[in-house]
Amino acid sequence: MKARSGGKKILKRRRGDLSQSYRSAFQIGFLLLNLWIGLQFYLWVRYYETGGRGFAAARPPGVEGWLPIASLMNLKAWISGGGLTEIHAAGVFLLIAFLTISFVARKSFCSWLCPIGTISEALWQAAERVFGKTLRPPQWLDWPLRGLKYLLLAFFVHAILLMPVAAIRAFLDGPYGIVADVKMLNFFRQISLLAVIVTLVLILLSMVVRNFWCRYLCPYGALMGLAALPSPVGIRRDPALCVDCGKCTEACPSLLPVARLTTVRSPECTACFACVSACPAAEALELRSGGGRRVPAWKVGFTIAAIFLGIVGVARLNDRWHTRLPESVYFELVPRANQFPHPR
Repeated sequence: MKARSGGKKILKRRRGDLSQSYRSAFQIGFLLLNLWIGLQFYLWVRYYETGGRGFAAARPPGVEGWLPIASLMNLKAWISGGGLTEIHAAGVFLLIAFLTISFVARKSFCSWLCPIGTISEALWQAAERVFGKTLRPPQWLDWPLRGLKYLLLAFFVHAILLMPVAAIRAFLDGPYGIVADVKMLNFFRQISLLAVIVTLVLILLSMVVRNFWCRYLCPYGALMGLAALPSPVGIRRDPALCVDCGKCTEACPSLLPVARLTTVRSPECTACFACVSACPAAEALELRSGGGRRVPAWKVGFTIAAIFLGIVGVARLNDRWHTRLPESVYFELVPRANQFPHPR
């Protein structure tokens, strides 16, 4: 791009951007994977609830990805030298995979893989198609609200750090820890009126404000954002090539002022490429490495897949993927899951 004598920039248009197609394929694929895991887990639970009269589905270890607190506890015990407990060990490897993905490719877990993030994105996009726009909270309200997810994360991390390794192992190896995944399923199967109301409010707010849950309340997203802070890649804007159209800022689902930045360093950036895709000027806005090399969306997708499959593969090779307990334990505990109170 060159400047004319009058100082006006000549636009060299970006062509053939497929970043959103790549990302959508990952989102849909991971959402379908989680739906399959949910169905398989439901059938597994019903088998033990009915005394073995249902379909004998295998327990899917992937369900442990929905137990982040147990995974953090198990990881703390492992790092502290207490060993990795057999109960829900797959969740630890999934947590490590997601943290590694967030470090290597910014907080891409949230915008490429997370099913909640996918649903949240679909909600506000649907609202924008119907109503033409979503709300942008003023900065004086947005910043304090953004801090809520970090406060929630701090609460959980503080509680886990204070727990001795022996207490963590007793928790995970006890009845409550063993059927924590079943209790999670029961929460949704036997959902209370209050929980329904809260869920509907969150859905409504997610249609009004882009990614409301992810932006303000998700402690898991806060953890991924912190892991992404030292990431070697980031969105970079070239002021010499930028035509100052502001489309990048408008497109950003995290409501970041991309058009005013040279490098996006915020932990809210999810490497979703929405701003890059919206930019009309070739090479003006790119995801780049620390050395300035362009990182295309397909490479981010390949990296995510390689890290995820690689770490899951390591867990399988080391026989750490499956929770192996006698069937008699599940026949005894699964039907009584709601009878076990949270240990104090």
